[in-house]
Amino acid sequence: MRNILLIHGVNLNTLGKRDSAHYGVLTLKDIENLTAKEAEKHGFGIISYQSNHEGDLVDKLQSESPHCVGIIINPGAFSHYSYGLYDALLDTKLPAIEVHLSDVSQREPWRRQSVIAPACVKVIEGKKEQGYREAVNVMMEYLQQ
Repeated sequence: MRNILLIHGVNLNTLGKRDSAHYGVLTLKDIENLTAKEAEKHGFGIISYQSNHEGDLVDKLQSESPHCVGIIINPGAFSHYSYGLYDALLDTKLPAIEVHLSDVSQREPWRRQSVIAPACVKVIEGKKEQGYREAVNVMMEYLQQ
């Protein structure tokens, strides 16, 4: 089966307990299941990974990307300063889509800039868990081109 790597960054392990106005009510496991079901409709699998440690995310990108056709990443706050994740995404040579549950463009000024975005084919924000479904479908369109 062809796989998409689903990467979750810092603090996303606490989804379901965080501010529901920004992040929704679903847990990380719920979002992983929702994303896997959407990918399955297209004949793809999902390899999911979450860490609060930037280097662990880089390690996972390096080890799993050779087995995947694309990446969906919600780096959390790492998106605003992690050039290491940016470089790791570029090095995979895979299409990547950045997802944020909240509408970061309407939040604190420091959240409005993503250093990860230029390594991605699309950024989806503010759609809570529906952003992950959209990311799968955008990935499918991208891969068909």
